[in-house]
Amino acid sequence: MLSLSLCMEKCWTLQFVCVGKVFIPGLPAPSLTMSNQMPRPSTPLDSVSTPSKPLNKHLGPLEEGVLLSPVPELRDSAKLHDSTYVEDCTFQQLGTFIHALRDPVHNRITLELSNNTMVRVAIPEIATSELVKRCLQGVKAILPKEIAVQMLVKWYNAYNAPGGPSYHSEWNLFVTCLMNMMGYNTERLSWTRNLDLEGSLSPVIAPKKARPSETGSDEDWEYLLNSDYHRNFESHPVAKALRLDPLDVLAPKDDFPRSLSLDSSTLLFPHIPAIFFVLHLIYEELKLNSLMGEGIRSLVVLLVQLARDLKLEAYIDYYYRDYPALVKTSRQTCIIDQVQTGFMHHPTFFSAEPPSIFQWLSSCLKGEAVQPYPYLSRICERSKLVVLSVALYILGDESAVSNEASHYLYKITSGNDALVCSFRHSTSVSSLAEKLVIWMTNVGFTLRDLESLPFGVALPIRDAIYYCREQPASDWPEAVCVLIGRQDLSKQACEGNLQKGKSVMLSSDIPSGTESEEDEDGMNDMNEEVMSLIWSEDLRVQEVRRLLQSARPVRVNVVQMPEASDHEYIEEKENRLLQLCQRTMALPVGRGMFTLFSYHPVPTEQLPIPKLNLTGRAPPRNTTVDLNSGNIDVPPNMACWASFHNGVAAGLKIAPASQIDSAWIVYNKPKIAELANEYAGFLMALGLNGHLTKLATLNIHDYLTKGHEMTSIGLLLGVSAAKLGTMDMAITRLLSIHIPALLPPTSTELDVPHNVQVAAVIGIGLVYQGTAHRHTAEVLLAEIGRPPGPEMEYCTDRESYSLASGLALGMVCLGHGSNLIGMSDLNVPEQLYQYMVGGHRRFQAGMHREKHKSPSYQIKEGDTINVDVTCPGATLALAMIYLKTNNRSIADWLQAPDTMYLLDFVKPEFLLLRTLARCLILWDDILPNSKWVNSNVPQIIRENSISLHATELPSSEDLSLETLAQAHVYIIAGACLSLGFRFAGSENLAAFKCLYKYATDFLKCLSAPTASITGHYNLETCLSVLLLSLAMVMAGSGNLKVLQLCRFMHKKTGGEMNYGFHLAHHMALGLLFLGGGRYSLSTSNSSIAALLCALYPHFPVHSTDNRYHLQALRHLYVLAAEPRLLTPVDVDSNTPCYALIEVTYKGTQWYAEATEELMAPTLLPELHLLKQIRVKGPRYWELLIDLSKGTNHLKSILSKGGVLYVKLRAGQLSYKEDPMGWRSLLAQTVTHRNSEARAFKPEAISAFTSDPALFSFADYFCKPTVNMGQKQEILDLFSSILYECVTQENPEMLPTYIAIDQAVRRLERREMSETFELWQIKLVLEFFSSRSHQERMTRNPNRGLFMNSEFLPVMKCTIDNTLDQWLQAGGDVCLHSYLSGQPTEESQLSMLACFLIYHSVLTPGQLAAGGLEGSTNFSELLLKFKQLNMPVRALLRLAPLLLRNPQSMVL
Repeated sequence: MLSLSLCMEKCWTLQFVCVGKVFIPGLPAPSLTMSNQMPRPSTPLDSVSTPSKPLNKHLGPLEEGVLLSPVPELRDSAKLHDSTYVEDCTFQQLGTFIHALRDPVHNRITLELSNNTMVRVAIPEIATSELVKRCLQGVKAILPKEIAVQMLVKWYNAYNAPGGPSYHSEWNLFVTCLMNMMGYNTERLSWTRNLDLEGSLSPVIAPKKARPSETGSDEDWEYLLNSDYHRNFESHPVAKALRLDPLDVLAPKDDFPRSLSLDSSTLLFPHIPAIFFVLHLIYEELKLNSLMGEGIRSLVVLLVQLARDLKLEAYIDYYYRDYPALVKTSRQTCIIDQVQTGFMHHPTFFSAEPPSIFQWLSSCLKGEAVQPYPYLSRICERSKLVVLSVALYILGDESAVSNEASHYLYKITSGNDALVCSFRHSTSVSSLAEKLVIWMTNVGFTLRDLESLPFGVALPIRDAIYYCREQPASDWPEAVCVLIGRQDLSKQACEGNLQKGKSVMLSSDIPSGTESEEDEDGMNDMNEEVMSLIWSEDLRVQEVRRLLQSARPVRVNVVQMPEASDHEYIEEKENRLLQLCQRTMALPVGRGMFTLFSYHPVPTEQLPIPKLNLTGRAPPRNTTVDLNSGNIDVPPNMACWASFHNGVAAGLKIAPASQIDSAWIVYNKPKIAELANEYAGFLMALGLNGHLTKLATLNIHDYLTKGHEMTSIGLLLGVSAAKLGTMDMAITRLLSIHIPALLPPTSTELDVPHNVQVAAVIGIGLVYQGTAHRHTAEVLLAEIGRPPGPEMEYCTDRESYSLASGLALGMVCLGHGSNLIGMSDLNVPEQLYQYMVGGHRRFQAGMHREKHKSPSYQIKEGDTINVDVTCPGATLALAMIYLKTNNRSIADWLQAPDTMYLLDFVKPEFLLLRTLARCLILWDDILPNSKWVNSNVPQIIRENSISLHATELPSSEDLSLETLAQAHVYIIAGACLSLGFRFAGSENLAAFKCLYKYATDFLKCLSAPTASITGHYNLETCLSVLLLSLAMVMAGSGNLKVLQLCRFMHKKTGGEMNYGFHLAHHMALGLLFLGGGRYSLSTSNSSIAALLCALYPHFPVHSTDNRYHLQALRHLYVLAAEPRLLTPVDVDSNTPCYALIEVTYKGTQWYAEATEELMAPTLLPELHLLKQIRVKGPRYWELLIDLSKGTNHLKSILSKGGVLYVKLRAGQLSYKEDPMGWRSLLAQTVTHRNSEARAFKPEAISAFTSDPALFSFADYFCKPTVNMGQKQEILDLFSSILYECVTQENPEMLPTYIAIDQAVRRLERREMSETFELWQIKLVLEFFSSRSHQERMTRNPNRGLFMNSEFLPVMKCTIDNTLDQWLQAGGDVCLHSYLSGQPTEESQLSMLACFLIYHSVLTPGQLAAGGLEGSTNFSELLLKFKQLNMPVRALLRLAPLLLRNPQSMVL
């Protein structure tokens, strides 16, 4: 242990001292002058002083005789003030000295010695006891700086002397040290002389007195009898319970004089009044911490001594009332004469009447005027907090918690500290309770602080908390939710995603037998627990997994006919397998939808991509059927795009919140070339879920320079989707390289594959979405009608490029309508109309006109527009530019032709697009009924076309039935598709019924004899469109009827069922279970643009077909998906559960404001349609999410898995345990049977609470045992208290109930040695009778902390009776002696103090000042009492004494 002599320069804010001298055994030094060299960088310490390795061992031996201590002998405490803090010490000269100080941390520092060794030393703290720290801070705060530094140095020297005091004797040492510095002779003062300064672990300090013998002496016995410990024990309830007789204390032989004088020349003598007042404020502060009871009792002894010496009768009386057993009249007094009093500084803040925090609160509760409460900044923080909280909540002054609160607090410190913390909050606050709770959280008040507040002081705060707990706001910070006891809200504020925590548990739920089989289907990371709640009544999820799995061989069931040879049979099986493979290759797109954002990958492992299995198994021998045998012709690269889709599906499993980086993306790159297509899809998926932005530019360059077409497509679409609508220049440059139209005319022509150009054009549309960028729009407008060039340039698959240009143009100008600023000269709508209906090609403007002068040598189009190429792109571009604008003039351009002549000029499938485009423009006109759908069909078609229900062919010579029939079904399909867009993700019942009716009609049509006229291909296309429309409306809902339709279509594998139809059917299935029921579709402009790209109603004929539409665009549906599943999670068990929620819709032009009840987990409607969401009772605590303030809070919840934490109320069971509510109702009948609380069985507590502390309380204190006797009454009381606390859902009041009961019982037994708890009971009673509480009860009579309780009136009556009985049994004589200033019998002191506190009796001095002595009648006395603000009940008890009337007036 190192010894220290310190010269401190006080740092007033951070409370640390600068070391002037350090003495280390083994390192004597004449001085501590630091060298100017900078310390070297930190190095590992060679020499560390530890108990096992003493410092002397490292620094050489040193004789004990020279280890001088600079600290004076501790026992001679009377001379502490004589030692100066600058005295020097002579050390033995050695060669080693301190070279530098380094690495300071808290109170530790490294000494760098001249011999290149380093020593780590810890400078002892200034104090360890909380009480001593508080007192030092307070005294320091009001003393002048120089005096404070000297005081601290003297204390530090005494405290850190070799073998200093133990923790228990630290306070005694402090008192001795402080009183010496104030001029007291602690050796002559009896109570300080007996203080134990030794402690159990200080062998260095000399013993108090040598013993004459081993057997002890009388002096030892007298020492014990005079000790504080003995006095405390005599007044302890245990001593009374054991009926121990008090021992007579013999006067010590060396009897102390009754009075002593003070030394006025000491350091702190002039500041005794200021120090006393500060210590009193600290005393009041400690009373607000129920854990500091021992410290208060220690401090009050010192305060009584100082108050007696300063002749402050009001203070002495105040301390007596608080601690009647500790404050005796027989203590010594030290005389301070008039001359010495003149040396004292009496500060302005010193008040003759003692400040009392309890009295201040009591006055507030009674509505009396109050003076500002004196307050020490940074020391009396609890006093400040209690004063301001009561001013706010009880007095209703909302300015109390702002900076202008000086009329409640009187700051007695110097400095520029702000008076109080200002009230900052981001949420709207509607009541005083909410404002109080939020303010207390802002100033750092926690539940731990609340629990240590005395129960009477804490009651207003608990009342505010109880109110806020019933009606919280969903967007309160976590700290507020913790304070009000809403664990559901506090966990909501700090918790992230449910799936992160659940994924390990869920994967382990899979049975071991099926794990190996299902491990590779790509769907085993779904949250089964939530899906089992959403679809709890059937196995539809397992059915979807079965339909969408593509990792296992398909069953090839072909019967061998007798006439077929084995070779023919094998060929037949392989042909059948080829048909089935068309379906298998279409499955990954649907699987990607089903597993959307369901997986958080491990950064150290590669993403598992399920294998795309194109083999089969033929029963009965389960033989393998393979397409690679060479028996039949298989299209080249057949599985190329299927592998791409498989990679996208695997990548889309990754949730946007996953922690992945560029290195992980590159780490997943496959080693074999066959998997390059899958990796290309994986890259595109990473762009769609936002992770591709993390990929380094260098890696993007590497991928593109490889020249792999699929990788380029995936990467360009991915980075564009990740930068949606940002106009990012780096991505623009990247895309422009792949689009010849965006390159300078003189640039070198690059050989960019056609599909890559298409992807780049769509990428431009995504990056510039909604920006109406003129140059981009101009180029894309021209590209829609790009003519074929010479040398077969731009001649193949022109349709997909034109469509991509149209879609991109639509995205760039999305929803701008006629407000295309700066583009009027481009005539965008007119140009698009020409592309749609045909005509002469306009002169090509812009820098690329030279390229289009040379016509194609193969394709002879002349100067007319090829409508077959340009119409789809132009139609959809118009739809997207004028989306939701309700522009009728543009919509009329898209009207279906109403004459047979005009119908012959339009391809039937273009009618689908025109109808769709027209309806999207006239968005508000779309209605979910058959009448509206049929209104889109021109009259000529309605009158002459074949009905969808027709069973025989009509005869007509003038009209082409085929044209009419095809036009009819395509227009119906277009109208239905627009219905799907309009009600996407809404689960609108009318829209569903309408679409389902048309879907079943088309199904019937397929088998009707009229199908040959319409064409099976056309009917299959329309049916696929209907199925997609149905799936859009019911997205994420898993609707059973739509699932049955999808399953029916899944089984159809022959005939007209090609790859594209399978793709559409399984996309519908995927949309139906989007994200495993967690996601739905949005109807925002951006979402509709993405869905138009993904669901374009022309499906590929075979797996490599990209002529009309690039297959990669099918995955852009991700941009329209949004999380909307709200999943309640029980906060106690942390498991998903059912909860009833009430959704309120805003009023619109179609319907008024409406409310709907839903059982969560459920998909919410689009958030912009909602006004509020409420978790409804009675089973769970209510919770309101108000969307009128903004949707960000709810969006945050939904994006993190939709987890909404809920908490069961007392006596309620979850919907899973008690679906009908019958068991919960039984619990409620118990709850409302308040009069029969005794019938409450402790065993039933589990129905009301899950708190283990309450279970233990019920076990130990409420269960009857044999031979209870008198304990039965206590057991009944505890049972009823527990019953009330758990049924009223305020178990935190249980300790308050018990504390009140125990205090009243002690009062009845006359064993109350302190009046602390009586003060708390008084504050409780005053709170419930306060005006503010009564007003709150009037506004809301069904709530309150003690609402249904008879407990308080009973306790009040018991206290009144006990004190009145004491008064009648001789207490009046004692009271009279007190009022007249005569000595009182010691045995009556405690009860007298209780009487004075409870009845708010003023001090004798205040009563005398009020002129009560001369009163002759009761009315005169009543008038004077009113002026003194004393209660009438006190007057009734004091009147007989004051009027000298022997007749008692106790009621």
